[in-house]
This record gives sequence, structure tokens and C-alpha cells, in this order.
Amino acid sequence: MSKRILFCDDELHILRAAEFKFKRAGYDVVCASDGQEAWEQIERQLPDIVVTDCQMPRLSGLALAARIKATPHTAHLPVIMLSAKGFELPREELQAQYGIRCLMAKPFSPRELFARVEAVLAEEAAAPV
Repeated sequence: MSKRILFCDDELHILRAAEFKFKRAGYDVVCASDGQEAWEQIERQLPDIVVTDCQMPRLSGLALAARIKATPHTAHLPVIMLSAKGFELPREELQAQYGIRCLMAKPFSPRELFARVEAVLAEEAAAPV
């Protein structure tokens, strides 16, 4: 069974590029254009990983990550955060407070994003239950 990835970004070209790259690699891809839509997708069917932009309308990526971490049935989900302000954000605080596993600055290469997602999923698979 293929891994399910939820991509959340308000920039359509980023969603489409990620969707194309990951579907070609055999992943089940779900896209959302804001944090609220992403949360609704999570409630419908849990993904294996969430990749979200930081700044979005309706519900920010940080608010989405906080909700994921605070909700018992989603707290285990790994989250990768994308941000145009990537190097301005305090990585340690994001990891501790929001459970962010990886922070990537925009712009990024699809190849780099693919490698990061694969690495986080491999860590999840290797973690003791």
C-alpha cells in the first residue's frame, strides 16, 4: 500500500509540482489550499505525513501543526514545514512546541523536498512501536 501524503500550500504551482513528483513515485497524494482544508482532509482520512506551508489563509501552517500535535489521534503524524521565512523561524522551538520534524525554506527544489519526505518516512518506519 502506498504512503499517503497531504500537501498544504496556498500557492497552486507548489501543490501541482509536489503532486506530480510524488504521484509519479507511487505515493497517494492529497492537496489542500489552506490549513482548514488540510485539517478537514486529515479528519476524513489520516495521511502518513503532512507537508504544509507556514503562512496561509484561514488556518496557518503553525496552527495546523499545533492542532495535529494537540489531538490524540493525530499527534503521531510527522509534519514538514515550508516557509519563505525559513531561516528566520526558530527551528528548535518549532520542533518542541509544534512537533515540526523538518523546516524547509522556499524556494526549494522538488528533488530536495522528495528526499526530505522519504527521510522522515524512513525514520517513522524504523521507529519502535
